[in-house]
Amino acid sequence: MSRIGKKPVQISKDVTAILEGNILKIKGKLGELEMPVHPNMKIEITQNEIVVTRPDDLKENRALHGLTRALIQNMVKGVTEGYTKQLDIVGVGYKAELKGNAILFSLGFSHPIYFFAPEGIKFEVPTPTQVKISGTDKELVGMVAAKIRSLKKPEPYKGKGIKYSDEKIIRKAGKTAGK
Repeated sequence: MSRIGKKPVQISKDVTAILEGNILKIKGKLGELEMPVHPNMKIEITQNEIVVTRPDDLKENRALHGLTRALIQNMVKGVTEGYTKQLDIVGVGYKAELKGNAILFSLGFSHPIYFFAPEGIKFEVPTPTQVKISGTDKELVGMVAAKIRSLKKPEPYKGKGIKYSDEKIIRKAGKTAGK
């Protein structure tokens, strides 16, 4: 039995979960999320917990069991607490500026870069070298952070670029004098 899959997902009083066909909808104080559930997985919703069960021990069903439970847990946490990612901008002249629902990046290119927030994502720029991305969907928050990081990945010599705040950049030694 999957150790993760057999644990029930605890839900608080302010969270409602509804299963309509194969679509699971979870609504909380921060918003509403929905996810299609694989037809092999059986979901039971009680007052304060959601239990995921599988029909048999086929390899596919064992893999889906833990995955489905983890995705439901992420949805419940997203509508109650939300998710945030913080990015740091390193480099002389590199900066970010909030313009409505978009961020204007100056990253050393010949042109500025505008990055617009998708539905359900909120940007904050506490300082010109920090960007905070927040939202209810863990996958979407991570994807937006990865797309912003890909605008100017940190290079290994000086560490210039956009990096996650908890990311360590492994530095390479530069050129040394030959003679």
